[in-house]
Amino acid sequence: MREGKKAVCPVCFHHCALAEGQYGRCRARKNVNGTVVCDSYGKATALALDPIEKKPLRHFMPGSLILSVGSYGCNLSCPFCQNHDISMGEPGETEYRKISPEQLAELAAVYREREDGYGRRNIGVAFTYNEPLTGYEFVRDTARLVRERGMKNVLVTNGTAELSVLEELLPFIDAMNIDLKGFTEGYYRKLGGSLEAVKAFIRRAAGECHVELTTLIVPGENDSEKEMEREAEWIASVDPESVLHVTRFFPRYKMTDREPTDVKTVYRLRDTAAKYLKNVYTGNC
Repeated sequence: MREGKKAVCPVCFHHCALAEGQYGRCRARKNVNGTVVCDSYGKATALALDPIEKKPLRHFMPGSLILSVGSYGCNLSCPFCQNHDISMGEPGETEYRKISPEQLAELAAVYREREDGYGRRNIGVAFTYNEPLTGYEFVRDTARLVRERGMKNVLVTNGTAELSVLEELLPFIDAMNIDLKGFTEGYYRKLGGSLEAVKAFIRRAAGECHVELTTLIVPGENDSEKEMEREAEWIASVDPESVLHVTRFFPRYKMTDREPTDVKTVYRLRDTAAKYLKNVYTGNC
């Protein structure tokens, strides 16, 4: 899409209007010859074989491993990001290794045949660490090949993408963990996001694949019982069987001005959410 002499990125609600050679706010997409392209395609900044529970996913193939890959870029600006070195790095400043969808899918298949010391095997590929939807074309192309090899695809995302992007990926995605940062539009605006956009994304994703949600509890930001009650009630309206991870904040990146979340607060908010949801877990406690 073009706007005057600028090209408009269609991937998320920001719809960045980019001049020739300019990057969007995600730092992963740019205008090349009048078209917004994925600059991060096939550029891996992190690659590791992780337990599926680390995504976190508790109700999807527990006790297995998954080959996890990340690139660079993110369309939000969370001041507490634990992977800010790759999600917030400036273009050209982040180290990466090139890997094609074919190479990644084949590597996943190789690890499927290897059993670790706990009897676990790789089940597929997880797109994680940074925001994978800023480079959704790589996710789509790789996930198709992974599925052809009989393996699973997992997406770990902030859910801030247009539904047209989600529709391209849903045929190949088996499970997602989606960050639900909080449940007020004001808090999402602080992070450069949109609560309504994420809610729409969650509703659509939950209708097609296994979805678990994660809310990081940040002191003084989203730690009230009233907010958690509204959040859990809404999640239950989507699906009362939904899985919610209520996790503890630690000072990171630009948010080192406060202490880690009190463990009792995390447990209290877990109990609040459990009034509406059957599957609520705590994390980082």
